[in-house]
Amino acid sequence: MAKLTLDPNISNPDDFYARLLAVHEGKTKAECDAINARLVLILANHIGDAEVLDEATALAAER
Repeated sequence: MAKLTLDPNISNPDDFYARLLAVHEGKTKAECDAINARLVLILANHIGDAEVLDEATALAAER
């Protein structure tokens, strides 16, 4: 059974954040929302573990 990783796990997180912001640059809110939704679904598919996804969803709803 996999567990949600909460410890830092992205090399160069600032670089990733900058790339994420760049993807949204010049887009409308609706376009940004669609990009974010697609990204969530792509990453959820990559994770593939329903328990991990449920844990992440619950955690995201708390904050």
